[in-house]
Amino acid sequence: MHTESREINLLTPSRNLPLYGKRILVTAPRNYAYRLSEQIIKKGALPVFMPTIETCYLSKYTQLDAALARIDEFDWIIFTSRNGITAFFHRMNDLNIPTSAVEKCHLCALGKDAESLLSFCGKVDLIPTEPSPAGIVAELAKLPQIHEKKVLIPAPEVVGLSEPDVVPNLITDLQQLGIKVTRVPTYITQGLDKTIYGMELNLMREGIIDVIAFSSTAEVESFLTMVNSQSDYEHCVIACFGPYTTANAQKLGMNVSIVARDYSSFEGFAEAIAAFFTLTSSSD
Repeated sequence: MHTESREINLLTPSRNLPLYGKRILVTAPRNYAYRLSEQIIKKGALPVFMPTIETCYLSKYTQLDAALARIDEFDWIIFTSRNGITAFFHRMNDLNIPTSAVEKCHLCALGKDAESLLSFCGKVDLIPTEPSPAGIVAELAKLPQIHEKKVLIPAPEVVGLSEPDVVPNLITDLQQLGIKVTRVPTYITQGLDKTIYGMELNLMREGIIDVIAFSSTAEVESFLTMVNSQSDYEHCVIACFGPYTTANAQKLGMNVSIVARDYSSFEGFAEAIAAFFTLTSSSD
């Protein structure tokens, strides 16, 4: 029996695709932007790149190196992003620490990030059903003697922006379970200078951009430093990758129209954007 694949055939005429001709502003950092763009291109959209933040390696590794030197003391290592996984294992490699050093630790990653974790060390012990910090807490709360455990969280050092509440709230929730949490800066998240985006900002102000796609709170915060006022983006539909980014965008005064229900991968984000316009066109 033939079953139709969810994958869009790239030989399909673009006019037949749900996001045909839509220009979507991608604010994700470079290392995420291409992955999101691939998914929206498959739906017929035209990505416009405007990374509002960038992620990069630390300038000082004092705290991370100290944690790596006593890695066997931790029961769990909880990764909240693919960037954290990459930077963590790259530093281990720089210090000639074998990946076997984490064999005694339980490792946790969110959604598709687990694939990255597997590629670095060949193991992942927990992928929460809900791919979010709340999902991590819910799963750990079920474990016996979890209050006796020590957890390491490789986290971003946020520079030039106010830190989103995602990691601090995760730490608080874990501590309320009685867990001893060590947070260690592993990579840098910083805003970018708006002067490099004159053309992209003008496209937005002229109403040529249809959607602004945010995949994290930091992207939203940095974006808001680049615009003069809400009128700059009032013609754009705001799309957010999951409920946490959505809630924080709304706190910052944004009217969010699209929320990805499946936020374990960018495929789900592209699906949500496509579904919005499919529904909009059918109701017109």
